[in-house]
Amino acid sequence: MIETTQSILVLQSIDNTWAYAKDVERWAEIMPGYQTCEIIDDDNSLWVLKIGVGAMVRTVKVEVVVDRWAGPEEVDFHFQLKGDPVTGTGTYRAAANGTGTDVALHVEVSGTGPLAPMWEAMGGPVLPKFASGFASQLKERIEAEYGVVEGATPAAATLAAKPTLLARFWAWLKRLFG
Repeated sequence: MIETTQSILVLQSIDNTWAYAKDVERWAEIMPGYQTCEIIDDDNSLWVLKIGVGAMVRTVKVEVVVDRWAGPEEVDFHFQLKGDPVTGTGTYRAAANGTGTDVALHVEVSGTGPLAPMWEAMGGPVLPKFASGFASQLKERIEAEYGVVEGATPAAATLAAKPTLLARFWAWLKRLFG
């Protein structure tokens, strides 16, 4: 199993952060290689992603199930790649603070079968970078839609307005492979 936790400060109220975060399709759109998202019902969706590792690029279908909606503070979910021995779980945690909303995203991914050790060895270094880029994109999209909360410190507002190097790199990769 490989896992990562990414924390971000969204310079917006917890209510506006939740208004964006409760839309599963918006989460899918941020995923690298996003192709489509089929909403089956309030808790179930099917995401189609084009993923690549090195020279190998393939399309995968990911079944995403929300196990618990407890917004605006918490969401628990699990996912499975159709046709591949890969499953995972994740959480979204949000808390209001004086500057905006602290958001923590946690993801665990497990492979099964004889190739699991190789898959996890290859995915171990990639997952934190992937999740960090996703968290940065989530922050940027919420702040782009709702603006930066009044009263944010000048330094925090400057950070919100300027994408991080990782976020710019992530956007470049999405354009390259998307």
